[in-house]
Amino acid sequence: MASSMVNVFGARVSYSPSPMKCVMTRSVSTTTRVNSVSIRAEAINPDIRKTEEKVVDAVVVTELSKPLTAYCRCWRSGTFPLCDGGHVKHNKATGDNVGPLLLKKPKE
Repeated sequence: MASSMVNVFGARVSYSPSPMKCVMTRSVSTTTRVNSVSIRAEAINPDIRKTEEKVVDAVVVTELSKPLTAYCRCWRSGTFPLCDGGHVKHNKATGDNVGPLLLKKPKE
């Protein structure tokens, strides 16, 4: 009589922004399925212009329909890729200084 075994994998993922890496460990079980993702607030900007309160860059683009468009660089925006100010809460929680990328239409 042949027996069969079903493997169920549970995954645990942790993220570390400096250096960029993702660590995944797997556990094998024949009876239970465990999925857990652990997310904790960590700085996104480990070493770029840390003397500034908030790192914001502006680029002048002549072919924009709006005078100003802010793009998210913290990955916390509910309107991603556009900035909704989510970096403010992130910066307070982590001591980070990440801010948006501003695309500006030149004044005519």
